Amino acid sequence: MLTWEEFEKVEMRVGTILEAHDFEKARNPAYRLTIDFGEHGIKRSSAQITKLYEKEDLIGKQVIAVVNFPPKQIANFFSECLVLGLIGSDKAITLLHPERPVPNGLRVA
Repeated sequence: MLTWEEFEKVEMRVGTILEAHDFEKARNPAYRLTIDFGEHGIKRSSAQITKLYEKEDLIGKQVIAVVNFPPKQIANFFSECLVLGLIGSDKAITLLHPERPVPNGLRVA
């Protein structure tokens, strides 16, 4: 079981996707995302969300991500945050996002 103190260390914040590009060097189909987290900065992420999302439709979309993991190298790319989603039975990922527009950087409570 996870303690409350451990859970409080996980920083989940909202950000807006600024850029989305194909990530050809990823082992599984993925996009390279650039996400604006307001006062918490701009971070990059690799996201395996190609089954349900076209990269053009992601621009301007708000998402929830864990922003306090250390960077993870994936091929020639450093992923700086983990975009959160729900994994369906077909392994398709549905992104988590706020129900209405909110300021970038707000923390999930």
